[in-house]
Amino acid sequence: MKHYQKNSENMSLSDFLALDRTKLANERTYLAHIRTFISLLAAGVGFIRLVDIEIVKYIGIVLCVASPLFLVMGTYHYLLMKKKIKTAEKSNDE
Repeated sequence: MKHYQKNSENMSLSDFLALDRTKLANERTYLAHIRTFISLLAAGVGFIRLVDIEIVKYIGIVLCVASPLFLVMGTYHYLLMKKKIKTAEKSNDE
């Protein structure tokens, strides 16, 4: 309980817990983006290496090219939200 009291006198315990839940939700969303990146990359490589149909190989190439976009978008969104959360946390400390 002292951890919450030393940061700010204006915020209640429920406010601090809500802030912690928001941080954890941001991390879960980032992990979902990473999981999607890995899944698309694995599917793309599998399509390219294991299927002899030409159109499926092109789909695999598209998946391999598109998968890093999920990683980049997820990282950008995570860092943006982390900055907003930190800004909100500082404004509540004052």
